[in-house]
Amino acid sequence: MSTAEAGRPLSATEARALFAELSTHPSLIVAVSGGPDSTALLWLAARWRKALKRGPKLVAITVDHGLRAQARQEALAVAKLARSLGVEHRILRWTGPKPKTGVQAAARSARYRLLARAARQAGASAVLTAHTLDDQAETVLMRLARGSGVGGLAAMSRIAPVPGEPDLVLVRPLLEVPKARLVATLRRARVPFAEDPSNLDPRFTRARFRSAMPVLAGEGLTAGRLALLARRIRRADAAIEAAVDAAAAALSPGTWPSEGAIVLPSRRWEALPAEVGLRLLGRAIASTGNEGPVELGKLEALCAEFAASSGNGHLRRTLAGALVTLSGDRLVVERAPARRRSAPKRP
Repeated sequence: MSTAEAGRPLSATEARALFAELSTHPSLIVAVSGGPDSTALLWLAARWRKALKRGPKLVAITVDHGLRAQARQEALAVAKLARSLGVEHRILRWTGPKPKTGVQAAARSARYRLLARAARQAGASAVLTAHTLDDQAETVLMRLARGSGVGGLAAMSRIAPVPGEPDLVLVRPLLEVPKARLVATLRRARVPFAEDPSNLDPRFTRARFRSAMPVLAGEGLTAGRLALLARRIRRADAAIEAAVDAAAAALSPGTWPSEGAIVLPSRRWEALPAEVGLRLLGRAIASTGNEGPVELGKLEALCAEFAASSGNGHLRRTLAGALVTLSGDRLVVERAPARRRSAPKRP
């Protein structure tokens, strides 16, 4: 995409296509911070809804995290814009003490929690957020830096569960749209928006990657190409997951028990393609363990240890609250025994 195309306002036809699949929802929550991306989301969604004879009710939500003095005024500016567009608007506040570290991650969790609560109150079936093509590119780079696997490098999908709320849908209508096009759309329509200085604050990881994007783009690693990589990886990830489904059906048919052991024939498990075997074991551990997600690096180390000891007696390890035992031709995954609590020291 050329620079001129990247800065071209969205046409009415393009804008309608962004929301077309959402017309049957009873109501939609639109997350609006007041920045250019979310302001464009609100403006575009309102125009789309106004053109429909029937369609979902829109409820715009602004979360005031209480982290910046300007946030209150920005929320009131969103309220004013929403009123002019005929959209209901609410301001929700993240109250209570704020962490000294990991502020952005904590704010993100709080934001989704408040948005989910608003969705339930409004009878909404989906939450719309304004993630853009640029956000997608930054997410790919951040996950690459963290050492994510294939699933992580697939980055964000257009439709996904709201984090922590599996029964609520998160929709990112602008995920394929460059930020520059949204800014151009607002400027042409003379719609004001705010700029959050934290988006350029080098204390935050995403801001540092954002500042590096022009240099990377100069070498050909543009936001568009990084987003294309994410789409291709997502396609490959879906194929791998289908192979894991088939392997699970072949090696351990039937529904896995909610309690009790999952047994895999070790020789057949070892013969699987490495990524498929890794994910199958990861699924079994996640199903039986009780300590949260399985860390990829630890899972890889476990599989490597099993591969190195194949056919050499008995091996038993714990991971993520699961006990994994390789013995003979059986690979058994079950809930790990509860850890013993240390006896209190006598005075």
